[in-house]
Amino acid sequence: MITIRKATTDDCEAIQAVAYVAFPATYAGILSREQLDYMMEWMYSLPNLVKQMTEEGHVYYIAEADGMTPVGYVSIQQEGDALFHLQKIYVLPDRQGEHIGRELFLRALQAIKEMHPAPCTVELNVNRKNRAVGFYEKMGMRKVREGDFPIGNGFYMRDYIMGMEI
Repeated sequence: MITIRKATTDDCEAIQAVAYVAFPATYAGILSREQLDYMMEWMYSLPNLVKQMTEEGHVYYIAEADGMTPVGYVSIQQEGDALFHLQKIYVLPDRQGEHIGRELFLRALQAIKEMHPAPCTVELNVNRKNRAVGFYEKMGMRKVREGDFPIGNGFYMRDYIMGMEI
């Protein structure tokens, strides 16, 4: 059984453990090893995860199998009065296909509605070559724009920005 709960800074190691498996698996063949290493440190070092939660307004939810084993996570962040960004959503590769990603996505939407009951926009960035584009379209999102975003060290995120109104 999968349960989803709001994460705290005590969960950063669990989030990091899932990320260290799911993130490279997601981007194998899309990003270079050097860019993967750079992005892992940038997004998933323990100090950066804590900073995201305590200073940058990221709200994480963690999916656990049998209430114990972390198998996925989602992160949302309010970026404007009526704009939220789904920052991250990942599921362990061997648990994909079990609808965990769908449940994390729906939990993120629920959390946004709780934070902002009025209509608002949810956006996310997704690499243009990431097969998750189809997942997001099935969840009701649409491509609204695209861009090449510098992230440092000469690396870029080459993304679609997908969005939906809720």
